[in-house]
Amino acid sequence: MNLFPLFTQLRGRRVLVVGGGIVAQRKAQSLAAAGADVLVGATAFTEELEKMAAHGAVQLQRGPFEPAWLDGAWLAIAATQDQAVNRAVAGAAEARRIFANVVDDAELSSFQVPSVVDRSPLVIAISSGGTAPVLARRVRERLETLLDHSLGPLATLAGKYRAAIRRQRPSLRSRREFYDWLLDGPVAAALRSRHAAQAEHELQRQLERHQPAVPGKVILVGAGPGDPGLLTLKALRALNQADVILHDRLASEEVLALGRRDALRISVGKTPGEDHEATQRRIHETMLEHARTGACVVRLKGGDAFVFGRGGEELEFLRAHGVAYEVVPGITAALACAAYAGIPLTHRDHAHSVTLATAHASARGDAAAWHAPAGRGQTQAFYMGVSQLPGLRTRLLQQGRKADTPFALVENGTRSQQRVLCGKLDELVELAQAHAIQAPALLLVGEVAAMAPRLHWYGTLIEGNTAALARAA
Repeated sequence: MNLFPLFTQLRGRRVLVVGGGIVAQRKAQSLAAAGADVLVGATAFTEELEKMAAHGAVQLQRGPFEPAWLDGAWLAIAATQDQAVNRAVAGAAEARRIFANVVDDAELSSFQVPSVVDRSPLVIAISSGGTAPVLARRVRERLETLLDHSLGPLATLAGKYRAAIRRQRPSLRSRREFYDWLLDGPVAAALRSRHAAQAEHELQRQLERHQPAVPGKVILVGAGPGDPGLLTLKALRALNQADVILHDRLASEEVLALGRRDALRISVGKTPGEDHEATQRRIHETMLEHARTGACVVRLKGGDAFVFGRGGEELEFLRAHGVAYEVVPGITAALACAAYAGIPLTHRDHAHSVTLATAHASARGDAAAWHAPAGRGQTQAFYMGVSQLPGLRTRLLQQGRKADTPFALVENGTRSQQRVLCGKLDELVELAQAHAIQAPALLLVGEVAAMAPRLHWYGTLIEGNTAALARAA
């Protein structure tokens, strides 16, 4: 973020507005509505500002700007058409460590005044950091149509009963379920119909009802390969109801940022060289520990939990211990990385089937990974393969793949650092080393991989050739 979003309490605090025109008038009106002690300074004022001063809503300071006007101010806004005056206000405020906004000049401003959707006490602010105010206004207009005006009274009612709700619903999960009922049930409906007394009565009745202890549960969520835009709506809802989020190393920071801000986040990712079985046992025990407290636990796994994610083992453990669970599928790496590399996994002219395997199993020659010889018309996708490329290439060639079979190695698929290395199978290891391909990376082998240079649309494309690399060296 270029700016830190902040809502300020200005009631009774001095704010200086320099300028006496229409823009200054709008700023003064907004500040006065927030309860600020507004001082407006200028050589001349609009008729409306004069009226506001007559009614005591603002104070007027007549004359050219003087730094002394800033004495006692918490904020300053420069809204004149004279750039020299605006710069003087910004400079004087900076010297006093007072935040200042210069209208339509982001570089001189130390804070920005956002576009606002007002459903007080619910207030939504939108800012582009001064770079695109029209865009911010467009977003505000869209939100205005989405958010009913009854949200303000609903927020007020929730605030009035907040202490009682905490008393009657001591666990986080039970409180969250109560608030879900409050936002979606008869209270909200009554407020939309302007029946405030009925809304409050419904809330009181619900609070008085006995609530049984809420059992904990685990939601197994596939986080996809990294791009937060590929998260499903159901996964997003799960992240926002989680009390605890257990995440592995492949769950991107952008996806984690979409979870509840107050959720407990625990990294349980496996690292190379450790005892993975012991780590998996700790994951099982951690899920059980938190679920038994009544918490909603989201087990967040990169890609899809049921594709090389040990999700089945985790569900078996939960069922054996009587813990309720749900599963939210995620987009697995083979689908997403291929799509972001412009590679169709199947194609009427080039591939009629696709096989998913881990490179670890494939390099060892496990029967599960090599149930049939690979040949033309088949796409193979290998997960977790960077460290296994030499053995993997050998095994592929032994199983019938030709040396000139196209491959694509997708590094950091769907993320901003995505690179796609394309070449022929016999050059796979040398090209990957030459271009320093790192995990996480997915290997695609088959005729469809040759389509990447033509259909590539995201990230960086590298068309590998060992002869060219030798010439460059």
